[in-house]
Amino acid sequence: MPQTDILIIGSGVAGLAAASKIISKSVTILTKKDARQSNSMLAQGGIAAAMSPGDHWQEHLEDTLVAGCNLNDENAVRMMVQSGPVFLKEWMTKGFPVDRDGFNKIRLGKEGAHRKRRVLHAGGDQTGKIFTETMLKNLAPNVNILENLMAVDLIVEDGECLGAMVKDETGKNIPYFAGTTILATGGIGGLYEANSNNATISGDGIAMAYRAGCQLENLEFVQFHPTLLFTDNQGRGLISEAVRGEGAILVNENGVKIMEGVHPMKDLAPRDVVARALFSHILNGESIFLDISMIDGFEDRFPAITKLCQEFGVDLKSQRIPVAPGAHFHMGGIKTDTASQTNIKHLYAVGEVACQGVHGANRLASNSLLEGLVFGSRLGAYLENKIIDRPAIHEIPTTEAQIADLLNPQEIKHLMTEKVGIVRTGEQLLEAIHWFERYLNEDVDATALSREQLQVWNMLTAGWLIAKAALDRKESIGAHFMEDSL
Repeated sequence: MPQTDILIIGSGVAGLAAASKIISKSVTILTKKDARQSNSMLAQGGIAAAMSPGDHWQEHLEDTLVAGCNLNDENAVRMMVQSGPVFLKEWMTKGFPVDRDGFNKIRLGKEGAHRKRRVLHAGGDQTGKIFTETMLKNLAPNVNILENLMAVDLIVEDGECLGAMVKDETGKNIPYFAGTTILATGGIGGLYEANSNNATISGDGIAMAYRAGCQLENLEFVQFHPTLLFTDNQGRGLISEAVRGEGAILVNENGVKIMEGVHPMKDLAPRDVVARALFSHILNGESIFLDISMIDGFEDRFPAITKLCQEFGVDLKSQRIPVAPGAHFHMGGIKTDTASQTNIKHLYAVGEVACQGVHGANRLASNSLLEGLVFGSRLGAYLENKIIDRPAIHEIPTTEAQIADLLNPQEIKHLMTEKVGIVRTGEQLLEAIHWFERYLNEDVDATALSREQLQVWNMLTAGWLIAKAALDRKESIGAHFMEDSL
């Protein structure tokens, strides 16, 4: 049976950052598809860090707390904003090519709810892809990436995590033993019809953690990005907030400015404010556009967005991009301390699947890659200096038999969009919970499911948990907006 010192489930920036700090121990990264299928690869906006002479980490901290409605863990936020510039400078020396101006100074962008220009980019709107590729190229020989292996469940005995059960492409169950296990599986965006996430992101980490007995926190806080490219009634991909940071304005089909008079920061208000404003106009039958007429050289500044628009037949000569909100980021997740430790011994969580408390009720723009970098790096450095004892290998009972088909994932996505979306009511949430429980009442052994069935089961579990958390929080705050409650 396979074993390793450190098992990392997920190949985004958070998991890679942890792996990059571990050189004296064996590290195995498991990924559901290939190593480049992650939300990190899709991140357009950049990485927020106070790195200009006119900025300070204290101001970054304050902006993060304001955006998060002060539900953040201030100690965790301080740790993130102070450490971020240090780790970023380290990666620049390893070849991370941040965008610079003609004087070789780092070009900094501005995004929603930031008072200063403090967002670093690479390749314009390809920051996540370039950063992830830089990390992959720099991995040491002790790190082994295994692709097309889907984690089924964590192996937990007597309150200790011993690794994970995984399925290969044929559906065979394989126990993978490890002295330390890190969950870095990403978020829950795939639970919604319109979302900005990679197709592999479907709440697997949350569902596995729940079944293992992990404490979960703030699951009700789902951030909807205001601007997904929207054609033929479908979300087609993210239109970065950096576009509005460069001056683009949200308008309806008649050119009326949507955010005028809604918030002092107008189009760069916190994401929950902008998303709800757009949602109300869409409910009134209006179409929403980003007016980009004021941005010179748009195609050069935003090459990935330009390519996306061309792919779906949007003519940028019109100077308008059709947009609508879509699920983007999960502020809640597996509760950890600032060392990324869960309540289960030898089990850690980093990145979007974790909840260190840095985002509070609403994530500040471009703090996601920063979070993964900082807490992944800190965890890796800690584990590099820690004695890791591998558990004894032993048989783990599994069930290979298939069970009957569950649901089509689209049914779950539709329900989450309708009942657990941007604006919620107590009645809708209760309907969603009852719907989920019709299926979750079954006693199902996850090892008995095919990979496709397992993904549906995880979606059902994560959706139910989010709906329950949303019903429990009666007041509206941040990304959780209750029109009325029971």
